[in-house]
Amino acid sequence: MKIKEIQEEIVDEFSMFDDWMERYEYIIELGKKLPLIKEEFKTDTNLIKGCQSKVWLQGEQNDDKIVFTADSDAILTKGIIAILIRTFSNQSAKDILDADMNFIDEIGLKEHLSPTRANGLVSMIKNIKMYALAFNTQK
Repeated sequence: MKIKEIQEEIVDEFSMFDDWMERYEYIIELGKKLPLIKEEFKTDTNLIKGCQSKVWLQGEQNDDKIVFTADSDAILTKGIIAILIRTFSNQSAKDILDADMNFIDEIGLKEHLSPTRANGLVSMIKNIKMYALAFNTQK
């Protein structure tokens, strides 16, 4: 599935909820389903700077796709990284770099996060794009 299609799916899912408490609960549920990062990747190198809570992100190239795994010590943050991994894992570096991020605004995520969590979200996206940039230049 292409990034745009996954983003549209996520926007549709979020539109089913009437209020933000339900959306937060949904984000937390997504976090609980996040495949866990291997312990060996929970290193300072994989720790995302700029997040209030601890978030580890690991990316590996598998053929021409990048596969991401992640974890966080905060339940809401874990759900946020789960949304990003669902969107960008198993995609090509070029597609990740070219991806539009409007879906974040469409679901209203950034505006409903505290300033520190919103900064963390930006840092998570930046790290995903950095992995894509690194793998894209290896070709």
